[in-house]
Amino acid sequence: MARPEIYVSTDVEADGPIPGPHSMLSFASAAFTAGKELVGTFSANLVTLPGAEGNPDTMAWWATQPEAWAACRADQEEPAAAMIRYREWLEGLPGKPVFVGYPAAYDFMFVYWYLIRFAGSSPFSHSALDIKTYAMALLGTDYRATAKRSMPRSWFDDAPHTHVALDDAIEQGALFCAMLAERFSEARERRA
Repeated sequence: MARPEIYVSTDVEADGPIPGPHSMLSFASAAFTAGKELVGTFSANLVTLPGAEGNPDTMAWWATQPEAWAACRADQEEPAAAMIRYREWLEGLPGKPVFVGYPAAYDFMFVYWYLIRFAGSSPFSHSALDIKTYAMALLGTDYRATAKRSMPRSWFDDAPHTHVALDDAIEQGALFCAMLAERFSEARERRA
């Protein structure tokens, strides 16, 4: 019997647009079953990469987010230790991990780069599921017109978007699971 998919909603906080010249400051994952059961979380704040620098525009944005900045700079650990722990956590989940992000292109780029660089492999392989793209498909809207403000309120829990990685990973994972539930409901109706 195939292992079930576990949807690993992941949020990254970084000091620039790409890994290498810039650093992933903090990341967190919230692992959900398709039925919206939260089966585990992981979070880490990381020491910046040697020789990397904060992007001026990104750092100007961080200056407007003092609480989130303080949260992502507390209890920092070396990337190698954190990414090995993270890979082991992913491998211990009760199913096959599927990376879920909003936007997946940004978050996955950092997580994948750090996993390969510091842990040697990625349990996600080379793929990620983008919440905005999934919403576009469900809603039948254009990609650029698809935004949280245009999504049904029923998809959202009361969780805030704080720019603290774990808060945002949980919020976005719950959103994705609500979207899955709608898709499954529509599929059942079509079969009936």
